This record gives sequence, C-alpha cells and structure tokens, in this order.
Amino acid sequence: MILHDRQAERVELERLVNGARDGLSGALVLRGAAGIGKTALLDHTVEAAADLQITVVAGVEAEQELGFAALHRLLLPFLGELGGLPAPQRHALETAFGMLAAPAPDRFLVGLAALTLLAGAAAERPLLAVCDDAQWVDRESLEVLAFVGRRLHAERIVLLFGVRDDDTVLASLSGLAELHVGGLPERDALALLTATIDGDLDRVVAARIVAETGGNPLAVREFARGVTAGDQLPFGGPRQLSHRLEARFLSQVRDLGSLTQTVLLVAAADATGDQHLVRQAVTLLVPGSEDAVDAAVEEAERSEHLYGGLRFRHPLIRSAVYGGATRAQRRRVHAALAAVTDPATDADQRAWHLASAAEGPDERVAAELEASAVRARERGGCLAQAALLHRAAELTAIGPRRNARLLAACGAALTAGAPHRAEELLDCLTADLGVPALDAQAMRLRGLLSVMLGRDGAVGLLLDAARILTKIDVEAARDTLLEALDASIVVAGSEEGASTLRVAQAALELPRVSSEPAVADRLLAAQATQVAVGYVPAVPRLSEALAAMRADAAEDGDAARWSLLCMITALDLWDGVALGACAQDYAASARRNGALRALLSALHGLATWELPRGHFAAAEAHFEEYVEVAKAIGTFPHFARPRHVMLHALRGEEAETMAAVAEQIGPGGDRRGGLSVQLARTALTVLHLGYGRYAEAQAAGDVIYEENPPHYGSLVLPDLVEAAVRNNDVAMAERALARLAERATASGTPWALGLLARSRALLADDEALYLEAIERLGSASLTTELARARLLYGEWLRRRRRRSDACDQLRIAYDLFATMGATAFAERTRLELRAGGERARARAVSSSHDLTPQEIRIARLAAGGATNQEIATALFISANTVEYHLRKVFRKLAIRSRRQLGRALPD
Repeated sequence: MILHDRQAERVELERLVNGARDGLSGALVLRGAAGIGKTALLDHTVEAAADLQITVVAGVEAEQELGFAALHRLLLPFLGELGGLPAPQRHALETAFGMLAAPAPDRFLVGLAALTLLAGAAAERPLLAVCDDAQWVDRESLEVLAFVGRRLHAERIVLLFGVRDDDTVLASLSGLAELHVGGLPERDALALLTATIDGDLDRVVAARIVAETGGNPLAVREFARGVTAGDQLPFGGPRQLSHRLEARFLSQVRDLGSLTQTVLLVAAADATGDQHLVRQAVTLLVPGSEDAVDAAVEEAERSEHLYGGLRFRHPLIRSAVYGGATRAQRRRVHAALAAVTDPATDADQRAWHLASAAEGPDERVAAELEASAVRARERGGCLAQAALLHRAAELTAIGPRRNARLLAACGAALTAGAPHRAEELLDCLTADLGVPALDAQAMRLRGLLSVMLGRDGAVGLLLDAARILTKIDVEAARDTLLEALDASIVVAGSEEGASTLRVAQAALELPRVSSEPAVADRLLAAQATQVAVGYVPAVPRLSEALAAMRADAAEDGDAARWSLLCMITALDLWDGVALGACAQDYAASARRNGALRALLSALHGLATWELPRGHFAAAEAHFEEYVEVAKAIGTFPHFARPRHVMLHALRGEEAETMAAVAEQIGPGGDRRGGLSVQLARTALTVLHLGYGRYAEAQAAGDVIYEENPPHYGSLVLPDLVEAAVRNNDVAMAERALARLAERATASGTPWALGLLARSRALLADDEALYLEAIERLGSASLTTELARARLLYGEWLRRRRRRSDACDQLRIAYDLFATMGATAFAERTRLELRAGGERARARAVSSSHDLTPQEIRIARLAAGGATNQEIATALFISANTVEYHLRKVFRKLAIRSRRQLGRALPD
C-alpha cells in the first residue's frame, strides 16, 4: 500500500510493532475525521507486520447495541485455546459469548480473560490486534479492549484502535496513548490527486480541491474522480465534509440498477456480514432468480462501493446508503432480515430487526426485545441490556409498562457504569409516573446518579425513595437507606451532612423483615443507631454487624455491596483486626470475581489498615494499585483519587498534605461532612503534631471536635488531646479526653484502650499509663501508634530529668519512625534526643531498593508462594508482565530466586 506522507504516524506504528517483536507491548488510538486515512494507516501496519499474528475487527453501526459482539469477532481465532485459561476467566468469557449459562460475569473479569487469551497466543508469536471504526463497536467490547490496552506491558501484543473524533467513545478509551491523524500536507495531497486522476488537471482546480477537502485523502480521491467525470466541484470547505461525501456516494448509488440498490441497502442494514443471509433477504424483497441477485452484487462491486464478501469500501458509503433510504424502505429491509434470521440461533439479531421494522408501538416485538435484554444481562452485557430495554420502551404504549422498561434500562446503564446514559433514559420518562413503585425507583436511580456524578441532593432523593418503598418492599427500602447512609458518609457538603440524621431515624423506624436479620439489616441498624442515638449505645450493634460481615463466605454474597460501610465501622471501633480481615477478605473476593469497582473500596481499606501498623510502603502500594485499577476501569475522576492525605501527613510531606487537604476541604476550608473532609482535617492535625506546631494542630482538631461527626469523628480525639496539652489548653484536652474515654471504653479494643492510656498519661502525669499504652499498642502491632507513645513517654521522662531512661525510649521511637518513613516525627524525636544530651544523626528512610509499588506488590505475592498466573489474576495483568517485573525485582535486590524474596523485602 502506498501512503502519501504519514511519516510521523508510520514511525510511531513501526515502533510499536518492533517493540512487540522485542518482547514489549503497546496500545494506540488513531483518531481523526471520517476518510482522513486511519484505516489506510491500520492496513499499512497490518501489511508491514506480516510476520506477526494478526486479528482485525471493524465496528458496524448496526451491531453497536449487541454486547461483546466485536470482542467475539476479534478473539475468534484464539477461542480454541479457551481451555487453557484459569476456570473463572474461561467461564467469564464463555458466558459473555453465550457459550455457557452461568451468572453474569463482571466486565473486568472478561477483560482479564481476554488479556490472558491474547497473551497466551502472543507467547507463540507476537500479535497485532486491530479495532477499526471503534465508534461503532459495542460499548462492552470497547471497554473490555480499553481495559486490555491499559494492562499491556510485556506480552508482545500491539493493540490499535481507529476512531472518529467522538467524545463519548474517546472517553471509553481514556488512558491509552492517542495519535491524531489530520489532513495531508498540500504537497502530498496534490501527489494523491495526481495519482488518482487519469490525465492532467488544471493547477487552479487542483489547488481548490486540496483546499476544499482540507487534505482529507478520501475526499481528495472522490472529488478528483468527480472532476474527471465532469461533475461540478463542490464548495463549502472541510467542516461538513463527511455529509458532502455521503451525498456524493448516495448520488453514485442512485445511478445503479434498482436491484443493486436493494442489495446495497440490505447489506447496510445487516450487522452479521453473512452473505447468504443478505442474499436470502434480497430474494424475499424482490423475488427473482439467483442469477439476477448475483448480477446486482457484481454491479455493486464494479462500482467500487462493495468489495469481496458484501463489505463496504468505506463506512461513509454504508451510512450514505442506509441514511439515504426512506423510513418505509428501511422498515421493509429489516422485516426481510428478521424473516430470514433463525430465532433459534440468533434471536437477538432477529428481535433488533423486528424493532427496526416496527411502525409504532408493538407489544409483541417489545416483549422479544425484553427477552433479549434478559439474555444480554445474563452475559454481563449491561449496556446492551439498556439499549434493548430502551428500544422496547419506545415500542410500548405510554403508560406504566413503558416507564418500567425505561427505569430498567436506566438501572442497567448505571450497573454498567454509564451514568450519563442512565440520565438520558430517565429524562425519557413521563412527567408523572403515577405508580408509587415506579416513583420510588426513579428517585432511587436519580439519587444513585447524583452520587456517581458528585452532585448535591443524592441523600434526599434516596431518603424519599426509601419512604415510599417502606410501604411496598421493606427489603428494597432497607437497601435504599443503606445507599443513602453510604452517600451521606462519603459525600461532602452541608446539605448532605444534615440529611444523615433523617436517614438514620427512618432506618430505625423501618419494620423488621424477618426474625433472623440479614447482614444488611444488622449493618443498617448499627449505623443508624450510631448516627441517631450515639456512639456508646451503637457499639454492641456495630460489633454484631462486623461479625456478620466477617462470617464465612460473606464476602462472596450480598455483603460485598456494603464493604465500605463495614470498613468504616471497623475504623470507628478502632478494631484493627476486623479492619484488616475485612479488607483482605473482600479484596480477595473482588479479585476472584473480577469485581474491580468493589476492589477499590477494599484497597482503600488495606491502605488504611497498614498506616497505624507502620507499613507505609505497603500502604503506598495499595494506594497506587487503587489508582491503577481506577484508571484501568475508566472510573470517574472524583472516584479515581484515593485519599493519600493521611499517608502524606504521617510521612511529614507537608506540600503534598496541604495540597490534598485543600482539595478535600475546599478552597474556603469550610466544607462540611463527608469522610474525605474529616480525614483531611485529622491528617492536618497529625502533620502539625509531627512538626511540633501544636497550636495549628489543635485548631485543625477543634473543628472536628465541635462538629462531632458520627463517622471518623473519634479518630482525631487522641491527637487533639496531645495538641491541646502541648498548647497548654488543659480545658480542651480534658473535654477531648472525656469523649475519648467514653468511646474507647465502650469499644474495648487494644487499639482504643492503648490510645486512651496514652492520652490519659498526658494529663495524669502517671508513668504507669505510658507503660500501659506501650504494652497495649505493642501487643496489637500498631507500630505507628506505639512509636508515638514512646516519643511522648521519652519526652515525659526527659522533663523528669531521667535522661538515660528518656534516651532509651526516644532511641526506640526514632528507629521506628525512621524505618517506617515518618520523617517529621523522626526529626521531632531526634531533636528531643539532642536536648537530652545524645547526638543522634538523621537517618535516611529505607528505599526498598527503589522498587516501584507494582514491583513491591508482585514481589510480596511471589514471596508468599503465588505462581506467576496467580499473581497475574490477582493484579489483573498478564503472566508475562509478572515475569518481566520479577526479573527487574531480582536485579534490584541482587537475588537470583523467589526463595530469597522473603529475606530481601522490607517489612
């Protein structure tokens, strides 16, 4: 293939292909206008990569609502190797493709399966996978392939996308490298024009064609042919170029015979590419001999609109043919395609054709679409389910059934993580639904939409929905109230904070469903009691809820929906054992099931658990994985940022802490409510304590004390006691201690009682309390809190002129702080040692031999005995990438085997 110019694009594509030959991978999105040359570049790359394995798929406009259709076509050459996949991945892919009847898999488990399958094929020979016209690829396939592209590293795979400048589609491909393909430079456009025209062309006319087309190669060729044929040169510039090209193609098509035009229209309406099916439909529309149909196909191919296999030379020709037909003509064609489509083997395609053939409301067709939506849901194709239900609603007479189908479509879109699409569907509802159950469902969906999009009003909507559902479906009301509590805890804003109490009161008034409460019932009752009644009365219920969340296999059931509330409960109780166990169990379940959205909550819980234990490197690794997973699944930006703020504060990273605090509290510093706000203020208190700025620390902690939020309101109390004592505000210290004593005593965990003893020691001037704090915090392996207790004890001893004893405590504290990387607290301790007469040199923080967070995660799993495939499954990468990173780990740690990893890695 001869390409004019495109030197920069070809260099980049060649670099990727050569990288695959050398053992690496890469993904690239070629974006640009219709006809600009994306397909030509992709075809050129395919020709240049003849030594690679190649699989190609192109989006088809009529197929874009059929979930996983494009993915199936792309992976078709490799499906014979499905048996080699780990069982969960194999089952996920088989279910998505309708090969297995099983519960709907998570889309990202399908993505991991696709990655593993492609990586296995590439192990034999490098692989080039091409997805052209991605704007017409079904969204499930597109998001799976985008996920694969974001996880590629060392598999010998190149994944290329060709896509028009479509913001929605490009958003699905966010995070992948992009290359914008523009028009040809004037010199190259003229060269293409000269090569296209048979004979000389006036220079003025040639320059006008280049200018009018903006260097668009398809337009240059088509308008050059038009000039050669004596057509009038079009004017208007390149802005509406695609419409002008479609008009030109349509004009050419209308010069063909009527039967040829019918063949083209049927081919344009068909999504399967099945020549036999198209010929059957044409024969049904225009009864006649097979020879006549063959002649019509040959005429279409001679006109260069089609080439082998009834494929269109360019998508604009397909859209021109389909869009240029009347509605009646399109309906007739779809009716014919429905008639010749076998319902036993392709019921979904048949239902879609029937819907396109319908002239108005048709309950029989709507019911078939609804059945197809059920099948789509069972395969995990929630966006396809939403599209099918939306079309079913369009074919349903105005009334409750239509609204019910629209609400079901909206719910499917939300499940698929497409809130903007869900909102469009909600806006199609009639103004007054008039059915309480539907009203409640609409409110609930709007509330969940507001949470996902970070809007105000979510809690109020969910609460109103729950109140309606209380009279209709108590279990649904319970779940809605839990969603409202979850939103009120997570979302910052004064309106949301004021709503939390109303949600809790409604929850306490909810009728009991059965004699044996489910996990959700226990969790709702516990959280509602904490908010509406108080911390101490809630402790028994909170403990019961935690126990239910930790019951055998609870993480694989409905409890997984509420894992965030579970971990918040554990933190509010200062129950480090439960926090760690829940975070580990729910993370493991999320990894097994490919539930990456659920994994985000668990990763945040794991990172939070590691902070009081002094494992800052492990916490950072969990936070970094959070970011990677959020990017891999295309999470909305406000959910894609984990709360690093406490890690920054404990490390003494002032600039990073202050930036995170400003982001979470807001520019005015007066945002109320929400975990992120309370966490930011607590982190600010800790940061100032590390630097010995006690007045500033107290000021930050005072705000939380005065607000007294039901969640995360207790964590700051021991810090506030310390800040107030050091700031000589005994009255504030005593008030904070009284609240802490009440709550810590009710909790009774080693963490709570250790913090209480440490705080009491600051006010009681009692050595025994310091020793109690050290014993309790040490036995619970809470290294960060233990180091702080030893620092405070050492400061107390030095002020009693017991310098030797003080230095003993301060040296231990200093070593602990320096080892974990708490630089501000380490410096505060070092200065205290120096004041006691001991010269302590500042120590550098352990660097883990400069291992990246990803390398640390892989190395820890390998040290624990996990195989490469097990690590790959856990981290949603390929086994090849695991091996690549392990080689780097071995080199950095100067070791040669996995057996040495345990000794070489830091704690």
